[in-house]
Amino acid sequence: MTVRDTLRVVTQAVSVRLDDHALRALGQLEATGMSRSEAIRKALVEAASRLQDLNALASEVAVLEADEDDRREMLAVADLMESLRASG
Repeated sequence: MTVRDTLRVVTQAVSVRLDDHALRALGQLEATGMSRSEAIRKALVEAASRLQDLNALASEVAVLEADEDDRREMLAVADLMESLRASG
């Protein structure tokens, strides 16, 4: 009995117009030894990851802002810090 798997790698070409700033950035990435395609793929994946991180941070901030106990404590600490600064 022969078992065979066929793996397909599907790629999709994308065409973009780069301004001078983007071309310089691409040149910097290519200067590290990456191919043009590799540099663009890496930049896209990293940008999406940063966006996810920012969204997660924004969600965390929203939770903290909604926590009245935390807000009271934050204001108390800020008042204490201000009083220490003023008397010092």
